[in-house]
Amino acid sequence: MYIVVCVKQVPDTTQVKIDPVTNTLVREGIPFIINPYDTHALEESLRLKERFGFKVAVISMGPPNTEATLRKALALGVDEAILLSDRGFAGADTLATSFVISAAIQKLSREAEVGLVICGKQTIDGDTAQVGPGIATRLGYQQLTLVDRIEHLDVAARKIRVRRKLEGRHEIVEAPLPALLTVLREINHPRYPKVPRRILAEEAEVKLWDIKALGLDPSAVGLKGSPTTVVKIFSPERQIGEILGDGIKDPGNAAELLLQKLRQKEIIVF
Repeated sequence: MYIVVCVKQVPDTTQVKIDPVTNTLVREGIPFIINPYDTHALEESLRLKERFGFKVAVISMGPPNTEATLRKALALGVDEAILLSDRGFAGADTLATSFVISAAIQKLSREAEVGLVICGKQTIDGDTAQVGPGIATRLGYQQLTLVDRIEHLDVAARKIRVRRKLEGRHEIVEAPLPALLTVLREINHPRYPKVPRRILAEEAEVKLWDIKALGLDPSAVGLKGSPTTVVKIFSPERQIGEILGDGIKDPGNAAELLLQKLRQKEIIVF
């Protein structure tokens, strides 16, 4: 049985540049890393592999240099790495991205059963948290989001029980397999790759699947297959903050000072 981990290569900086014509990321000269949430998805898949003997496959959609990110995953101990790369995939929104990744998981499932798909909660560049649920919906898998602990996994009974972190409380949910999980950072502490695995990862095969390999319609992927359009991307201007009454210890006086400032700015009127 496969566990599939979906990872994304993201810019390791907030100083990103956007192409003013296409509104897509300019990748030249920017260092890239594995999306931090995805490192926890990788770690959890490896822990399950060690307990239950699953085979772990990691999938990423991106340009050719995403291969370096996949080799990092191989160095951690995953069994198979698949790069979804084609010029036709460029500019995909979350709907088109989930379409391509779900097609890849379907292709992989023809080799062996896929029991779990694990994704990070969201990516630090897009912050939409839409791709994981989109994959689950397209595949018809049970969807368990915001998971901070896997409580129990019964492979024979094909059931999984997880704890979800919600606002102010936790929720315990049980679902049948196959299922897709999106995980939080609290779920584990990622391991570091060992030197022998790093060496092996450099020589390991990274499979390349393009539009033809997946049997997809070019008009259904990338910009052509994206029903949403990014009109403009920009960094919001941030005003310099102001410290009021530094040193005031009495909460009442501090509150009164804040009210005066809000009245002056006509943020509140009474």
